[in-house]
Amino acid sequence: MRARGQTGNTKYVKQMNREGILFQLKQKQMSRADLAKETELSRPCVSALVEEMINEGLVHEVGIGESKGGRKPMLLEYNTQAFAVVGAVFEGSTIRMALADLKGELLAQYEATLPQPTSGEMAIKGLEIGLKDLLAMTHFDKSRLLGMGVGLPGITQKRNGTISYAPSTGWMGLPVQQEIEARLGLPVTIDNDVNMMTLGEYYQGAGKEMSTLVNMYVGTGIGAGIMINGQFYRGSHEASGEIGYMMIGPSDNPRHGDYGVFESNYAVPAIYAKASTLLPFIQEGVSIVEQLVAHAEQGTVGVQELLDELYRKWAYGIANIVSVLDPELLILSGEMLYIKEQGVQTIREWLSNWVPVVPAIKLATLGNQAGIAGAVHSVLESFPNKSATI
Repeated sequence: MRARGQTGNTKYVKQMNREGILFQLKQKQMSRADLAKETELSRPCVSALVEEMINEGLVHEVGIGESKGGRKPMLLEYNTQAFAVVGAVFEGSTIRMALADLKGELLAQYEATLPQPTSGEMAIKGLEIGLKDLLAMTHFDKSRLLGMGVGLPGITQKRNGTISYAPSTGWMGLPVQQEIEARLGLPVTIDNDVNMMTLGEYYQGAGKEMSTLVNMYVGTGIGAGIMINGQFYRGSHEASGEIGYMMIGPSDNPRHGDYGVFESNYAVPAIYAKASTLLPFIQEGVSIVEQLVAHAEQGTVGVQELLDELYRKWAYGIANIVSVLDPELLILSGEMLYIKEQGVQTIREWLSNWVPVVPAIKLATLGNQAGIAGAVHSVLESFPNKSATI
């Protein structure tokens, strides 16, 4: 589908016409005449808008193109490094950040471990330090940053910039987005960390070219990101995807502290506790599921039985999701990455006996880059609107 210009005399129409030109130049280099043809705008209108965007640095001339019978045209190109965006995501005690160009390509990355327990103040301080380091690494001027996307644990209210449930940081009900913006001096978009990972896989990973998908993540907790027809489904309270609260596993106490039944029994802390009774030692800093898979291959007593239990209970959660949403694709991420294709096939076989239609199932492809990629794209999604007023 090609982006066309519009007619009228409002500021909104000018913005839309700029976006139409930028859309075309994001696809390939073009001349002013070709832009006029593709956008259905007049040549004087295109020339004026192009000149404006050249002065802003959004577009630049790159050389002479091939003649189509007259004077050779000057080709224009979208300047992907005219501005930049920052993505950040909190995963457990780790903060990961990156500075990216307008195509979403990462120019520099930063990672740090935050002290535990982490407060909201510590988290913001981590963002401040990371931003300063990224700017120093790239020599990018802060004035050329369009904004920052931040992935946070908990039930995130993206619409009003607050978090309704995040006991790990104490940010519940507070104006988190506004506070981060004030400290960093940048426009900020916040979202749930698993939603950011889902967005990353949608744009750059396993979910490319899919419109309806679910990304299931197993880490300290269990969550899911849900996209329907290319849009996030968030629910009436923006709490959709909180699948850690499914009633899967022993449930004598329906709420185990701050966690739901499913994640209390089958997320990393519970897996670690079960594994500690079977493995001779556990390596710190290495995925617990990866270690279990390795020991199962070596024949360590009881390990395969534990893996079968994990796979089956995770498959229960997947069956519930599939029965309700019927997605094209289910992406497995976090600790589920380490079950390998054999584990995926086991889950597929169980699902084929439980649900009428089994979706495509893929392991996530971006690893720990998914959250950063999603955070970057959460800013880029709104870039055309911002570019019209730069």
